[in-house]
Amino acid sequence: MMTVRRGAKAPARWRLFVCGLALLASGLAAASATGWMPHLPPLFSSALTPDPDAALPAPTRTSYREIGTTKMLGIEVPLRTKLTARIPAQLGDVLTFYRAELGKLGWQEQRDGAVIASDHVRLAFVTPLGPAALALDRKDESTLVNLVQRNKEAATMAHVMPRPGRAALMFTNLGDKEAVLTLDHHTVTLPARAGKERPEAPLFNMPPGKYSYALKIAGGPDRDTTIEIAAGDAWEVTVGPEGDLWSPLQLY
Repeated sequence: MMTVRRGAKAPARWRLFVCGLALLASGLAAASATGWMPHLPPLFSSALTPDPDAALPAPTRTSYREIGTTKMLGIEVPLRTKLTARIPAQLGDVLTFYRAELGKLGWQEQRDGAVIASDHVRLAFVTPLGPAALALDRKDESTLVNLVQRNKEAATMAHVMPRPGRAALMFTNLGDKEAVLTLDHHTVTLPARAGKERPEAPLFNMPPGKYSYALKIAGGPDRDTTIEIAAGDAWEVTVGPEGDLWSPLQLY
């Protein structure tokens, strides 16, 4: 930065710069006096630019972005793809971006169940691959994004596609001992290594809701927890190689 002192002679380029500012200021003052203002582009545009390399639509301007996929053995394409992102932009700008970009992909926004508020958005879509959902939440000076797309054909090939109006729940035992699972007062016995390869794992189509289940393995402590499943979902409950009960994994 250069400081011009009184009595000092400024370089020619600075005198030209100052004259330019003076002309611009006088022009704006005259324009405002006559009721007309020129269209000047903003210093920072609110428009979001799509990232061409993103697996699911996402803008280039993000402070955090992660993509996650759920796959099963023998199925090359993901059953479920999820984008999680934090975008330093207003919720309205982010919603505009996603409506435009998802529309380009042939995603059809569904009116049923749509929620659009000042601090959050919940939208469902029908896509060429299967159902999808977009959740936007305002936090601090950013907008949080959760975008999920499910692949109906891949879930069918993996034998985990739930029946209409039901949720699919699959049990897998990767341990060397028999495991006994109690689900909603029903007992399920899982032989050792049961379900390592599909479609051997037991699959249950259940009404949507919240269920409690418990695990019992000979020589180990009993463990119990709960799971909440929605219509159209597919989840996997797995007993690990050491007999530990893994957190439920949403497959579809």
